Amino acid sequence: MGKKIGFDNEKYLKEQSLAILERMEKFDSKLYLEFGGKLCFDYHAARVLPGYDPNVKIRLLQTLKDKIDIILCIYSGDIERGRVRGDFGITYDAATFKLIDDLRRWGLDIVSVVITRFENHSPSLIFKNKLEHRGIKVYLQYPINGYPADVDTICSDKGFGKNEYIKTDKKIIVVTGPGPGSGKLSVCLSQLYHDYRKGINSGYAKFETFPIWNLPLKHPVNIAYEAATADIGDFNLVDPYHLNKYSQSATNYNRDVESFPILKLIFDRIINRKKTNLPMYNSPTDMGVNRVKSGIIDDGAVREASKQELIRRYFRYNKEYIMGIEKKETVERVTFLMKELEVKTSDRKVVNFARKAAEEAELKGKGNEGIFCGAAIELSDGRIVTGKNSKLMHASSSLVINAVKTLANIPDEIFLISPHIIDQISKLKKGIFEAESESLDLEEALIAISISSITNHTAELAMKKLNQLGGCEMHMTHIPTPGDEVGLKHLGVNLTTDGKFSSRNLFVSK
Repeated sequence: MGKKIGFDNEKYLKEQSLAILERMEKFDSKLYLEFGGKLCFDYHAARVLPGYDPNVKIRLLQTLKDKIDIILCIYSGDIERGRVRGDFGITYDAATFKLIDDLRRWGLDIVSVVITRFENHSPSLIFKNKLEHRGIKVYLQYPINGYPADVDTICSDKGFGKNEYIKTDKKIIVVTGPGPGSGKLSVCLSQLYHDYRKGINSGYAKFETFPIWNLPLKHPVNIAYEAATADIGDFNLVDPYHLNKYSQSATNYNRDVESFPILKLIFDRIINRKKTNLPMYNSPTDMGVNRVKSGIIDDGAVREASKQELIRRYFRYNKEYIMGIEKKETVERVTFLMKELEVKTSDRKVVNFARKAAEEAELKGKGNEGIFCGAAIELSDGRIVTGKNSKLMHASSSLVINAVKTLANIPDEIFLISPHIIDQISKLKKGIFEAESESLDLEEALIAISISSITNHTAELAMKKLNQLGGCEMHMTHIPTPGDEVGLKHLGVNLTTDGKFSSRNLFVSK
C-alpha cells in the first residue's frame, strides 16, 4: 500500500488565495506580504502533510501573478559567513541565485534583491556586483542602532529613513528570502515607513504555514515544526494576546509573541490610524494569513506523518551533534518532544531493517577487519529492501541496486554492472587515486550502471526505476561518505542515519 493522502492542494489554494485577496482589500494601497518558510521546495511541509505539493506556494503566486511584485532579501552576514542551507547543501548567496532561477522557470520574476544590514564588506559587494551585472536591481538596507527596541531611532531618518526605498508597481508585494533571518520583516517595515511619509496607506501581513494557528498546540504537526526549529531555540505556545482579546486559543511561536509589543509600537508610530482608519492587529496571530488547516483532509494521516518527521529530525540532529555541528541541547530537545508524543526511533520501519542488515554483514565478515554497514529503504508500495557493504559495494550502492532490481522484477543473481567494470574502477581507485577503499560508493555505482546499460538491456530497465526512489524512506547505520551523499541527494530519498562513522580515518574523501 502507498502513503495515505492527508492534504488537498486545490482546496488549500482556493482558501489561501482568497484570504490574501481579502487582506489586500483592507488597505488603500499596497500590501507587503512577508513569506515565512520556504517559497519553493518546501519538503518539510510535504513530509508532515502527505499529499502537499512542495511548490504549492509557487502555484499560488502564479494565480496572483497580475497583482504581485516579488522582492528577495538576504542578510549580508549570511553572505560573508558562507551560511549553508541544509536541504540543498548550498550557501545562502547561491540559494538566492537558485531561487531567482526557480521563479523564472515558473514564469515569475523578481523586482529586486535587497541586501539587509549591509556594511560595505567585500563578499556582499561581490554578490551585489554579480547580480547587477546580470541586470538585477539591488537595494541596500543598513543596520539600525537599537533595533528593534529603540522605536524613536527606528522610526526616524537615522533608522528606516536611511534605507533605500524599493520601487514597486503592484498591489501585493511578496517579500521573501533564501531562509530564516534574511531581514524580511525589517524590509516590510522600512517600506511602510517610506510609504506613509509619501502619503501611501500601505499594510503588512505574514504568509504562514507553520505552526498552524487553528490546530491544538500539541498537535503532532505543530510539534514536528517545533522539532524543525529546535536548532534555533524556537518553541510553540498559545498566543496570549489572541486569547486575551478573542477568548480563543491560537498556536503561535515564541519569537512572534515576544516581538509583538515592540512591533505594534512600530506600526503605531508609522501609521496614523486616526487619519487612515486602517485595521489594527490585536495579536501576532492576527497578522498571519494561514489556511493550511482547510487543506487537511485526513487528520490521522497527518498525525502519523508528523510523528515520522519527528523521528527524522532526531536522527538528523544526532548525526550533526556527532559530527560536531549541532549542540547537545538540540538533540535533548527533540528527544523530549518524542517522549511527549510517545514516539520511539524504532517506530521508523526502516531503522530495524538497516540495523539487522549491518548485523548480517558483520556475521558474514566475521574475523575480517572493517566497519559493517547496513541500509534499508521502504518502497512506495510498502516493501522493504535492504543492502549491506562489501568489498565491492558501499551499503547505499548495494541497497539502490537491490531496490531497482525489486522494482523491475529482476532476479537477484543477475548482474546490473559488469564485474569487469567494477574491477577496473576498483583498480583505478586503489592504484591511481590511492583511495581508502576499493568498493564503489553510490555515485560511482550509478555511473557504472549507466555505462553497463549501453550493452546490458537489464541494466537499462533498472535505470528507468531510479526515479521511483524519490521520496522513499531510507535509513543507514552509518553516516554516508561524500560520494554516497551526492548520489542519495540526486535520488531524493528521505535519509536518516544512526550517526556512526563509516571509517576509522578522520579524513574520508570517498
